Amino acid sequence: MSNERKSDLRRISIFDSTLRDGEQAPGNAMLPEQKLEIAMAIEALGVDVIETGFPSSSPADFAATKLIAESVTTARIATLNRAVREDVRLALEAGGTDDHHLQIMATGSETHLRFKRGISQSEAQAEVIDAIKYGKSLGAKHITLGVEDASRGSDALLRPLIEESLAAGADAVAFADTTGCATPDEYGAQVARVKSWMGDAILSTHCHEDLGLSLANALAGIQAGADEVQATLAGIGERAGNTSLEELIAVLTYKGEQFGARTTARAEGLYDAFQILRRSIGLQVPRNKAIFGVNAFATQAGIHQAGMLRDPITYEYIEPHRFGRERSMLVGRHSGRSILRFLFEQLELPMNDSVIDDLYEEYIANRTNGECVSMSELRGIITDKLSAGVSA
Repeated sequence: MSNERKSDLRRISIFDSTLRDGEQAPGNAMLPEQKLEIAMAIEALGVDVIETGFPSSSPADFAATKLIAESVTTARIATLNRAVREDVRLALEAGGTDDHHLQIMATGSETHLRFKRGISQSEAQAEVIDAIKYGKSLGAKHITLGVEDASRGSDALLRPLIEESLAAGADAVAFADTTGCATPDEYGAQVARVKSWMGDAILSTHCHEDLGLSLANALAGIQAGADEVQATLAGIGERAGNTSLEELIAVLTYKGEQFGARTTARAEGLYDAFQILRRSIGLQVPRNKAIFGVNAFATQAGIHQAGMLRDPITYEYIEPHRFGRERSMLVGRHSGRSILRFLFEQLELPMNDSVIDDLYEEYIANRTNGECVSMSELRGIITDKLSAGVSA
């Protein structure tokens, strides 16, 4: 897509929650200094907002918020807070009042009102309005109403909560599918209705992965009018996780026109940021994860390799270099003879079908247990074999 056509698309703000929702999941705790390093790598991608944590929850989150707020230069920060005055005061003390999105949690479903909070709808709404007004009195420039479990809430609960919160001074709403229960049709329809109540205020998606639909739901939200997407590196977060930042950027990079949306966040640097995160929390990398997975840009299937050796576009839609990755062709028992012929050409060796058949039987066909070698290793094997007297 040309830059001119891209500029005609609606720009979507990206809100990164790696350091808050991502950290909340078991095993993901980070030190303030680690959060700062990750935040700076995320800022370098060009995201709009970086959520630093929950300042009232611990001295570490307070310190991290303060460190990051003092260090970022292009991104704004955000914090998550209960609808409690002391939470609001601590968050503003740590993160300041100007480039700080003060998120105030609201109870967004009858289920949570009854079983989690044990309070009435009017009581829940009153505490939120009080917290918003208190934040404004302390000088907060940006306040987001974070509606927890909104995807299971009724319009009769959500509409007055949202309209009264905006009237009290909030300028954004984060509409959360907290349990990951929504489908794209359901979530998109809810986002469209909520957006119609909001005037010019920002509407942000916050989707979870419990049904494997967090990215699909976020995209449905964009199509329904959402202005911002909350996401995390590698999709880390509560339970199954959140919308993956790298997958969101990939979709908007390659398919933005289809969704009528674009992002100015850059794909370059994503993998470096992921590596910092991975080292910080000891995150194991799955083989099959999009963009960041071990095998995301690797292949050993001979039928694929035969095409890719002619032109990578045959099986490679996403370009690895755009995401800081490299293409990898591995040789295993599913690889064919094409890879050997390719290496013979590279080594400027004369083709000999008998030698190629022998090498195939010895080094490819009989590999077991998923064992693979790289092309460079196989190149070395061929060279050693031939230099040891295998006639070509």
